[in-house]
Amino acid sequence: MNIDNAQLAAFSAVLREGTFEGAARRLHVTPSAISQRIKLLEDRLGQVLIQRGAPCVATQTGKTLLRFTEQLDLLESELLRDLGMFGDGATTSFRVPVPVAVNADSLDGWFLEAMESICRESATTFDIRVEDQEYSATLLREGTVMAAVSASPTPIQGCRAEYLGDMRYMALSSPGFVKKHFPAGVDAENLAQATMLVFNRKDSLQQAFIDTFTSEPLSPPTHYLPSTQGFIEFTRRGLGWGVIPEDMARAEIQRGELVEIAPGRYLDIPLYWHYWRFTSPTLELVSAAVRKAAGRSLLNHSV
Repeated sequence: MNIDNAQLAAFSAVLREGTFEGAARRLHVTPSAISQRIKLLEDRLGQVLIQRGAPCVATQTGKTLLRFTEQLDLLESELLRDLGMFGDGATTSFRVPVPVAVNADSLDGWFLEAMESICRESATTFDIRVEDQEYSATLLREGTVMAAVSASPTPIQGCRAEYLGDMRYMALSSPGFVKKHFPAGVDAENLAQATMLVFNRKDSLQQAFIDTFTSEPLSPPTHYLPSTQGFIEFTRRGLGWGVIPEDMARAEIQRGELVEIAPGRYLDIPLYWHYWRFTSPTLELVSAAVRKAAGRSLLNHSV
């Protein structure tokens, strides 16, 4: 059974842009043309592929098809590049951004070095999805991204997984906060009372740190602050304690603005690079840059 390429392009564009209108702008057609192509594709396959909404998302069947269309789009983009056709304004729309899932701490730190290297060496563009390292592999499994930084060592079906190194996290706050809340050291009682900072509701690092002291269920007062730099600034101002990557807080630690609430206690979180088991020069280029940047910034423990 043959599938029309224009229908596949419309399907991919709707999910990439999130709306039929956005897909129409991307493909330089009308929204009604996009709608007709999606209907024909769904009729052809006999299944609903897109759940209409804001944004539009793929159904379970659509997720399977999405992975295929993303691979097809990338191959087409690489072919046009190899043929030297990207200089023509009519073909630049065929460049396919590489969708990657990265946790916020890596994105604001070592991963930027990898992106810089790739962007300077090639015409590759990125579609970065920020997701916690515990959940990023889900986007890869669904076909939403081609690669992901993940805390899981287990390869997803159809993907490779490589150990990158460990990101060291330290429980930090201002000297004044530590003196007030942990004057004699950290224990279950003062952990239950001291205000805690959490990046978002998927962030389990603070709880993991608490678990190294007690198995009691604690519910300390909590600020949710989904900004990496804001998180550091909040702790520096003494408004709570939080678990922060050592690399990102090194300057504040050296200046004495941040201190460990429990010196010598830290969390080393292993990170893995998951990417499609799919022959692509672009993915190989991205993977090589990621390995190099991780090797410079992460702790390389044997696993």
